[in-house]
Amino acid sequence: MNQVRLERATIKDAEALFDMQVKAFTPLMEKYQDYTINPANEKIERVITRLTNPNGVFFKILLDTKFVGAICVFWKEDVQFWISPMFILPEYQGQGIAKKAILLAEERFPHAVSWELATILEETRNCHLYEKMGYVQTGEKRRINGLTTLVFYKKVLGLNIN
Repeated sequence: MNQVRLERATIKDAEALFDMQVKAFTPLMEKYQDYTINPANEKIERVITRLTNPNGVFFKILLDTKFVGAICVFWKEDVQFWISPMFILPEYQGQGIAKKAILLAEERFPHAVSWELATILEETRNCHLYEKMGYVQTGEKRRINGLTTLVFYKKVLGLNIN
């Protein structure tokens, strides 16, 4: 089996991260006609902001040596962590890479008390993955348009055992 690992991204990776983010999120942007908050519509400056955030880290997701996605983690008060964005190139989706990347990110911050993220409610595979990993819907939902609802998840460590 191929090995999934995380490697901290740097400013030198900004263009590759941006291109990959656009490629990964464009199918969702087109499917849900969400041109306002979809990461495929962001500018490269937003990637650079994430890379230089002193309260966060952007990791490249590597499958063996191949750069296949990324996961951005940032924190509030050093114990509340948020994942956004996370993406896997379309040709690598459905192989368990996202699950492994989340587990690796969580392992990097053993002092975390909670983890949060948001996803598209209509993307049932994403919701199922997060729920299987111990994330619970917070009850907060944000309607983006007639096709899309953003749903928020939280995992409080020590309470969810999966």
